[in-house]
Amino acid sequence: MERVLSTRALNRATLERQLLLSRTDLSVVEVVEHLGGLQAQTPHTWYTGLWNRLRDFDPHEASALLEDRTLVRLALQRSTIHLVTARDALAMRPLLDPVTERMTRSTFVRRLDGVDLDELAEVGRKLAEERALTFAELGAALAARWPGNDAHALSQVVRWLVPLVQVPPRGLWGRGGPVAHTSAQAWLQLDEPPMTAAELVLRYLRAFGPASVKDAQTWSGLTRLAEVVEGLDLVRYRGEDGRVLYDLPGLESPPEDMPVPVRFMYDFDNAFIGHADRSRVITEEGVAVSAAFAKANVQWRLILVDGFTAGDWTVARAKGTTTLTIHQWRPFAARDLDAAVAEGERLLAFLAPRDRHEIVPAVGASRA
Repeated sequence: MERVLSTRALNRATLERQLLLSRTDLSVVEVVEHLGGLQAQTPHTWYTGLWNRLRDFDPHEASALLEDRTLVRLALQRSTIHLVTARDALAMRPLLDPVTERMTRSTFVRRLDGVDLDELAEVGRKLAEERALTFAELGAALAARWPGNDAHALSQVVRWLVPLVQVPPRGLWGRGGPVAHTSAQAWLQLDEPPMTAAELVLRYLRAFGPASVKDAQTWSGLTRLAEVVEGLDLVRYRGEDGRVLYDLPGLESPPEDMPVPVRFMYDFDNAFIGHADRSRVITEEGVAVSAAFAKANVQWRLILVDGFTAGDWTVARAKGTTTLTIHQWRPFAARDLDAAVAEGERLLAFLAPRDRHEIVPAVGASRA
């Protein structure tokens, strides 16, 4: 019979794979590759995702890797912007292209009239490689070539047809810049063979497993992964609800009673987004609280206590003081609040090293 894994067992396994049980001495590049990238459509919050996982993390090091093109930000899993290594960018994009195609055809291609897609790709690539362009600039140039067509739709179709990377200074630590794009091929100047679906699933399980086929599809945006999974040499488990979960042979999980440190998670961390069933990390209360954030169109930043969602955090800056508010959905136990305050102090030292710091514990979610 297949071993049944409890929710706590899945929680501990996931946090270990996500490098959240204890900070690692791996390099920035090794962590980014292990995780299969970090969701990074916001230009800077992903730095906190690396800070949560790396011991003595220096954000300037990650920023320099983005500037020297070792790391890059482009649309990959779920057609969302991810921070990945250059080699993963080129290897993953062909495999994940159907995800962006599916979304682009249903939303933007149908709005074009009399536009040859091959020609659009050629013209769009040439424009973006002559000078990094924002989508507004790219769309305006394309609309001059295809008058009467929606400029935004034209630029978004090029986003699918030509892998586009966001170029620095966008995303650099402590700096800003326009959301300007050029082609991945021109920016990276590398040859990398496309990743297979089997390779992607194995990478996923190493960082997110044990997990179901639906979990892998949710993380990647791909479909029909069941046949891929069935062709791999994997261990099978069952979740408490009977779901089949797969994992790599030989990977041991920590015990269910393993102590877990308090973690202040960034807003788009794949630890929350990378599964169809998120109960291994997000509690029922967390699901209920999420409705208020969705209504306000605000992405939450969650606090993990004992490995599960227990609150959220906000930061405000005024007159040289950065204030971190710890929003406890229910009052934390005294030792957990002490641990949260201590971790919050470390977070403020990372986010605002030159400011005065204040920590305010509060009861209730930041959005109600």
